[in-house]
Amino acid sequence: MHALLERLKFHGLFIKMFVVMVICIIAIAVSVVWVNVQMSEQLFLKTFSITNSKVIDQIRNNFESFHYSIVTAANNAQQSGTLKTFLTEKESNQSTKTLSSYYIMTQQMKRIQSTVDAYSVGVAIVGVNGRSYSGNYNFAKPTAQELKDSILTQNALAEPRKLKYQLYLDKQGTVSGKPIIVATKVLMERTTGQDYGMLYITIDEDDFKPFYSSFTSIGNDVMLIDKEGLVISSNRKELIGQSQHDMLSYAQEIQKRPLELKKAHVMGRDQLILSEYLPAYDLYLVNMIDQKYVLGQMVNTKTIVFLCLLIVLAALIIVFLISRKITRSLTRLARQMSKVNRSHFRNYIEVSGGYEIRQLGHAYNDMLDEINDYIDKLVETQKGQRKAELAALQQQINPHFLYNTLASVKFLVQQGSKEKAVETIHALISLLQNTISNVSETITVEQELVNLKHYVLINHVRYGERIRATYFVAPDCMNCHVPKLIIQPFIENAFFHAFNVKGEGVIHVLISKTSQQLICEVMDNGDGMDMQQLAEAKSKRRKGSRQLFSGVGVANVNDRIRLLYGDDYGVTMTSELGEGTRVSITLPVIEIE
Repeated sequence: MHALLERLKFHGLFIKMFVVMVICIIAIAVSVVWVNVQMSEQLFLKTFSITNSKVIDQIRNNFESFHYSIVTAANNAQQSGTLKTFLTEKESNQSTKTLSSYYIMTQQMKRIQSTVDAYSVGVAIVGVNGRSYSGNYNFAKPTAQELKDSILTQNALAEPRKLKYQLYLDKQGTVSGKPIIVATKVLMERTTGQDYGMLYITIDEDDFKPFYSSFTSIGNDVMLIDKEGLVISSNRKELIGQSQHDMLSYAQEIQKRPLELKKAHVMGRDQLILSEYLPAYDLYLVNMIDQKYVLGQMVNTKTIVFLCLLIVLAALIIVFLISRKITRSLTRLARQMSKVNRSHFRNYIEVSGGYEIRQLGHAYNDMLDEINDYIDKLVETQKGQRKAELAALQQQINPHFLYNTLASVKFLVQQGSKEKAVETIHALISLLQNTISNVSETITVEQELVNLKHYVLINHVRYGERIRATYFVAPDCMNCHVPKLIIQPFIENAFFHAFNVKGEGVIHVLISKTSQQLICEVMDNGDGMDMQQLAEAKSKRRKGSRQLFSGVGVANVNDRIRLLYGDDYGVTMTSELGEGTRVSITLPVIEIE
């Protein structure tokens, strides 16, 4: 996971660009689809309101043609004296007269029937005298007596001057068998208004439906609703005989406002409703459109979505390729730049890509050139500074050492020990030959041991041999190179400060090496020190007071080593009061053939 994150961090710009483009493309695609659907819906609503208004007009015309035939038949029946006589006279005992009356009535009914022969209707009459007649009937239609006993007659008598269209219901108030629509008309005296019979014109709902069925389809339904909300006729058979009060309220609302159409949630679906009141029938003609289904037929949403997905996919591929091409050079530049550190300032990058990336690459390489020039100058400056500082340190060592040595020689001459004085002067000359030279030079461990022995000899001449020195050097360390006088300051400090209380003791010099480090240790069994006091002494030295020891001191030697070899090397000191002091000098292993 870490490796994956490390790899992805160089592609951050590409990922951000690609994600932004993906979001934009998807947002645009969704917006286009939404706008397209909305515009299609608006176009559909406008087209629907215009087209279906014409459809309703055509349906109304079909109904009016049928109604005209029914009205003609009703008027002929109302004006027929033969029918009036047949429906009002009392039964005669003379069979010949009765037969003659029935024959004349039958001929008259045939003439009335001929006015509606264009439609598959049945005609029936019932008089106040109990006589009845049913013409052009099949067994599925109710008889004249059944019609008289139904609720249809009561509704017709409530409005005797109107020709009413009603749905025939049985005694339980339901549709039994085939639905039948009945036109009822009360026959009455013109002068007195006294009714003398009832005219029934029946038509099967299946024969009535063709007036509008050619204008219906799946999702496009038509129904006729009376003022009680009862569905008289519909292309959907399951609705016939049901009460649709919600649909009635929408139809009435459309007529009152008036509205071109009404959006409503009916029968569990979103519907578009058009309606027109038919005064001749006293019914509402309702056209109901399933909005989702019809829109689905007009607008293939799945196809649109599929095409949009294809377009989005193609756009994403193009965006991916373009973005990757644009950012590849920048990614390579970032990866190469990340490899540059303090030790790799010459890691120049390969210049490629677009104009901007190439300019950035050239600028980066030019910057590396300037940094390298600056580093070279800085290294030269530091070398010069280091030589100057080493020279200053050496100047601190030489005067102090010469002062102590010459004082010892003076003491020998005063005592008359000429041979000892000569030996001491020879030791001093040999020591000075190895120290007063180029400060940047180093000497071998073997030469450093010779210098140490000369230095110890000089100190024995002056102070006696109460402080002895021993040397333990690994044979493989003799040819290793060390800076001049790197151990001498600590021998000096031990001679003059380690045995102030005890008076005598031993100084041990141990030199060994590991695979990468040369370890030089100076240990004594003298008085030792409190490390807290040592820290305070160092602090005082920083503030500018005199040095703790008479020689160069630990700090100067430590600074000298760090200037030569870096911060990984230097001097460490441990001491315990009454137990002695241990100084460890860590140097690199340098062997020069």
